[in-house]
Amino acid sequence: MMSIPHKAAMQYLITADRAVTFRLNRLSRWRAIRTFFRIVSSLGDGKFWYALIILIAAVNGMPGVICGIQLTLTGLLTLAIYKAVKGVTQRPRPGVVHAQILAGTMVLDEYSFPSGHTMHAVMFTTVAGNLVPELLPILMIFTVLVAASRIVLGLHYPTDVMLGALFGYAIGLVSLWSFSGISAAV
Repeated sequence: MMSIPHKAAMQYLITADRAVTFRLNRLSRWRAIRTFFRIVSSLGDGKFWYALIILIAAVNGMPGVICGIQLTLTGLLTLAIYKAVKGVTQRPRPGVVHAQILAGTMVLDEYSFPSGHTMHAVMFTTVAGNLVPELLPILMIFTVLVAASRIVLGLHYPTDVMLGALFGYAIGLVSLWSFSGISAAV
């Protein structure tokens, strides 16, 4: 059973989560902002990451191919974890719960927690940024935009995005650790 201070803290978090979602989602009422974040979100569906894998492999030869295999396998693991967590938590998306939320784009699935786009973006940035450090500035900017797009477009709460980022970072670190012997041999 939760104590009164814990209940109050949880209620504060829920209220703040909702308030930030409402505030950022209002930005999507402007067509230019909504269009920009729709494009970012669409690229974050996989297009950007697939292009990144191909680019790294094409430019870096065999080490790039190994990096691409690592990114692909880690991406599949991230997808499996994301689907499993969503299946357990089943947190409804903001637009389903709150009529004033404008869904700025189509949703890929029913539930909100965690943000799969953010999980993948942070995981890819962690792994690719470590293996090809020259890409890190671009990857970090794109990752922040993907995370923001999920809230601005009314598809996720900030806690969905923050914990998606945490999961993605942890998965990325595990990938780097798991593949470290392979990468060092190349």
